[in-house]
Amino acid sequence: MPAVTVENPLTLPRVTAPADAVARPVLAVTTAPSGFEGEGFPVRRAFAGINYRHLDPFIMMDQMGEVEYAPGEPKGTPWHPHRGFETVTYIIDGIFDHQDSHGGGGTITNGDTQWMTAGSGLLHIEAPPEHLVVSGGLFHGLQLWVNLPAKDKMMAPRYQDIRAGSVQLLTSPDGGALLRVIAGELGGHEGPGITHTPITMIHATLAPGAEITLPWREDFNGLAYVLAGKGAVGTERRPVHSGQTAVFGAGSSLTVRADEKQDSHTPDLEIVLLGGRPIREPMAHYGPFVMNTKDELMQAFEDFQKGRLGTVPAVHGMTEEGPQG
Repeated sequence: MPAVTVENPLTLPRVTAPADAVARPVLAVTTAPSGFEGEGFPVRRAFAGINYRHLDPFIMMDQMGEVEYAPGEPKGTPWHPHRGFETVTYIIDGIFDHQDSHGGGGTITNGDTQWMTAGSGLLHIEAPPEHLVVSGGLFHGLQLWVNLPAKDKMMAPRYQDIRAGSVQLLTSPDGGALLRVIAGELGGHEGPGITHTPITMIHATLAPGAEITLPWREDFNGLAYVLAGKGAVGTERRPVHSGQTAVFGAGSSLTVRADEKQDSHTPDLEIVLLGGRPIREPMAHYGPFVMNTKDELMQAFEDFQKGRLGTVPAVHGMTEEGPQG
């Protein structure tokens, strides 16, 4: 799980919560069910079973892979529409190509992030490049959906290409953790992602036995998803393992600890920490559209069917009828 790393974390800025920070309790730990998306790549639904009041402003998150494809097996998604939110695709291992009907797109690979603001709507496609389809190989990533407030849902679409080298790297006081700040702020250090809805997104790697207590904005919610490994969350040390999400309550700090012993194929605890300012607006979500009312959803489907969300470039053709999730 390379993403982006450093040989000696102690060369990085260090961050920890102040002594008077209020520890956030762990409200729940859920286990992600497995399924398939697009043309058949395996996913874990990280937020399944979690009440939306704990997720807001996040809508859903899929862990894609980790999977070792044989030659000819790599899969992506066909052309499909989105409106009303932002998609964040973070590639840990492997390569993904993206293209949208507004001319945005590019190739993302180890540690890169593609941040697409769908806004008023567009069509896009995500797929492995042809050479990866031919050769096969390792693929692992995340896709996160972040809601937009009503005032921004119909904004012009935007695309951000966040390269691994631009991610803000931090560590804990003892150097036992590598913290990759993709978006938001941690201990006064800003990540490169530009967000309409204020959020923080961090990929943390904790060595066996390492513990972090991080400052966390009190007006944000708090979530932790385990990509790999075993550990504990909260000062109460609630056990967590790969494929589980921890939901934190109110407070001004988050605590995560890696178990002393990890599995042989997972040397460290890999965990994604998420926080965001709740929007607290009605949400109407169906398939690829996230709006505020049922009428707005119906309008989104009508606009898609009438071609108002864009058209597939002439060199491509829609591979499936109707919208995809």
